[in-house]
Amino acid sequence: MFGYVVINKPELKFKEFDVYQSYYCGLCKTLKEKYGSRAQISLNFDLNFISILLSGLYESETKIGESRCVMHPLSKHTTRYNECVDYAAKMTIVLTYFKCEDDWLDERKISKQAYKRLLRKAYQEIKEEYPDKLAHIETCLHCINDYESQGITNLDEISKYFGEVMGEICAYKDDEWHDELYEFGFYLGKFIYFIDAYEDIEQDLKKGTYNPFKELYQTDQFEDKCKDILELMISEATMAFERLPIIENAAIIRNILYGGVWNKYELVRQKRLEGRK
Repeated sequence: MFGYVVINKPELKFKEFDVYQSYYCGLCKTLKEKYGSRAQISLNFDLNFISILLSGLYESETKIGESRCVMHPLSKHTTRYNECVDYAAKMTIVLTYFKCEDDWLDERKISKQAYKRLLRKAYQEIKEEYPDKLAHIETCLHCINDYESQGITNLDEISKYFGEVMGEICAYKDDEWHDELYEFGFYLGKFIYFIDAYEDIEQDLKKGTYNPFKELYQTDQFEDKCKDILELMISEATMAFERLPIIENAAIIRNILYGGVWNKYELVRQKRLEGRK
């Protein structure tokens, strides 16, 4: 359920891309330094976006540095680090921990169960720091598993739980921006849940695993209704974003929300249409 909140690279200025990449490298470095090299496997674009969003809102003091890594051993890359990047690294561990649990329950992937065990210590440390936040996240993710095991296909009901997960993650602090950030994350989370289901529908039907679009897929309204749902979710998220007083990184954030989030949708839709010819 990762990899949907990405940039629309052709529309980014070179300088903006460099800033985006420096946050990504900073998040990767933070994961390694705080949780070990194995934690870098959990690096994803979605939580990098959250680090950029929160950094823009809170204008946190940011350390800019340079470092090499296993992926880029010959040249140094610019990194950005601040409290929001640190927070995003923690939430990366949390979501990856539960993603491993979900993959184990769905497909009995031993590799995911093993990776979950490797992350358990880090997860417990984060849970001690954010007990209420993680208790809510844990409850919501277990509700998703329960609903999916029951085959419930009420789209609003099933998607709200991942919306609440992302709402909790985006609501970094209990302050004046909490409610707007929670609302933003709530609708972004619903968008992510639905676009993941949209992409996986054929595979899920073949494997006999849960997908909320199972009934809708059998109709000729599948494509149109899915797009309507996705547009509604991301429009609600963007409206919440526009109410936030973000100046720093705003161009990058808008590039993602108004363009990048549709990258995977367009690829999947085009491939699906070509397959039906």
